[in-house]
Amino acid sequence: MHLVGDDEHPATPASALVDDPQYRAGVVDLLGVLAYTELVAFERLAADAALAPSISDEAALAFMATAEIRHFTRLVERLSDLGVDPWEAMAPFQEPLAEFHAQTAPSDWLESLVKAYVGDGIATDFYREVASLLDDDSRSLVLEVCSDTGHANFAVATVRAAIVADPRLSGRLALWGRRLVGEAMQQAQRVAAERDGLSSLLVGDVDRAGFGLSGLGEMFNRLTEAHTQRMATLGLQA
Repeated sequence: MHLVGDDEHPATPASALVDDPQYRAGVVDLLGVLAYTELVAFERLAADAALAPSISDEAALAFMATAEIRHFTRLVERLSDLGVDPWEAMAPFQEPLAEFHAQTAPSDWLESLVKAYVGDGIATDFYREVASLLDDDSRSLVLEVCSDTGHANFAVATVRAAIVADPRLSGRLALWGRRLVGEAMQQAQRVAAERDGLSSLLVGDVDRAGFGLSGLGEMFNRLTEAHTQRMATLGLQA
């Protein structure tokens, strides 16, 4: 099994493996889960907009939802270009994502913002990490759809202002953030373990670079560190 940095068995560049069945399966898995994630993000933002306390907040979330559906459309088009049925590519991820969102349903407006910033942030970091293993076209698309729609700044400003107005919120929202990171990490590991294509893409082999087993642990450590920084940005203790 190839580990990144193993000079005895240099890996074939990802750009030369687009037609390799195993690599292709991993890319389809990644684009499939990312597409369904974007679709769910659109649905959640639209629902959150209806709960917004002001018209300006409602409009801000509506604009963000529009950006998410554009990302979704780009991913569907890419899957179609690869000769893949996009709906079939997304189907395996419907249940685990539905389970994650059912287990992390926010109880109010502020919890929904923390979930979007913290939970979605962990997912985005994961996809960006995996993008480093992809061919140029796929990597560019993943990085494009993982770009911030403006939700991060909106969530940070709103949550921090709420905590200043009522410092008692800090403890509850910090506990909520810690719960989110645990659930998100479990979901990411579950999805990666259950999909052979995605697992192969992450670990790599003698012909193709991957994180390797030790590298996977380091990658999840980086996700945890980024989560800690996000919590600090919100004014919460991780």
